[in-house]
Amino acid sequence: MPKMKSHRTSQKRFKVTGSGKVSRRQANRHHGNEKFTSKRLRRLKGDELVATADEKRVKKMMGI
Repeated sequence: MPKMKSHRTSQKRFKVTGSGKVSRRQANRHHGNEKFTSKRLRRLKGDELVATADEKRVKKMMGI
């Protein structure tokens, strides 16, 4: 049986926390940010946890 390959892009975009949850970066922070208010940009600054409905799929792509 061949080895299971991890999805390399998923490995770069997600990371697993110490408790086993998966964190991700928030969207809408790449370009064109000068039109957003400072309040909105501050709100989008931190990492967010992946939804529990998607967590199993993301872990499988990461090879975990």
